[in-house]
Amino acid sequence: MTTTTPRPAPERVDLTRFAWLSIAAAILTISLKAGAWVMTGSVGLLSDAAESVVNLVAAVVALIALRVAIRPATERFLYGRAKAEYFSAAVEGVMIFVAAAVILVSSVERFIHPRPIENVGWGLAISVVASLVNGGVALVLLRAGRTHRSITLRADGKHLMTDVVTSAGVLVGVALVVITGWDRLDPVVAFLVGVNIIVTGVGLISESVSGLLDKALPEEENEVITEILRRRTDGTVTFHGLQTREAGQERYMNVHVLVPDEWTVKQGHDYIEELETELMTALPSLRVLTHLEPISDPASYEDIPEAHVPIHGDDETALRPPQA
Repeated sequence: MTTTTPRPAPERVDLTRFAWLSIAAAILTISLKAGAWVMTGSVGLLSDAAESVVNLVAAVVALIALRVAIRPATERFLYGRAKAEYFSAAVEGVMIFVAAAVILVSSVERFIHPRPIENVGWGLAISVVASLVNGGVALVLLRAGRTHRSITLRADGKHLMTDVVTSAGVLVGVALVVITGWDRLDPVVAFLVGVNIIVTGVGLISESVSGLLDKALPEEENEVITEILRRRTDGTVTFHGLQTREAGQERYMNVHVLVPDEWTVKQGHDYIEELETELMTALPSLRVLTHLEPISDPASYEDIPEAHVPIHGDDETALRPPQA
């Protein structure tokens, strides 16, 4: 009699504490940067403060998305709500575009109507402190996003990192104005920073759309799965039709398992239990769906999905039933 080890349940981690950290950082930096703008009158610092307001809105959206994503499956949402994170990332991308628009419009207006910058020393000091806060929080969010596979945290971290880039550009612009005495350098640098921010926004929206369209797992994770399946291919059992996708923190895969015709239902069931346990141990949070088929039945080879991950070196040899 075959025994199986209980499979580890896919884990959903509550990540809302990171969203609260982002909200706190946004409120603090808004206060600091607004004070720096009031002291100096720099359009660059005004644009920088405007982006921090956008950061606050985005952080609130991220908090809502993470709260929704952590909720368990229900009769209405049978697969849970993990994809809520992709909507948050899309909103982050749009918010970045809004921040860039504010920066570009403000910089053009100030270029046409230049004004001198005042109290530069204090303004720059305050902006540096705000940038250090954002930079530290961004690193925390990016690390947590990679660890917990959260596109929401990665998007929020990238958003804050664009704020750091913005601040660095603004500081350069203000310093150049002080050195050269040319007031128009301030809006010129602000404009260039705005263009750079747009590039980040495009990347975030592209990533969120890919997730909503069920993008396959990363290549290295597909390789972990296929290596296990190759190792278990022994002439009596083989596999095909592997498909993978990710949704927020969760991973999904489905595969056809072809077993000897004479196996009983219990033998097939026990084999699949062991297979799923091995796969889910190798990739925590992986959800496995298997389809059991008789290996010598030609019909087993007629339902292979159009798009799938190749398992064997020469995948075509796995797509034909063994010769009698």
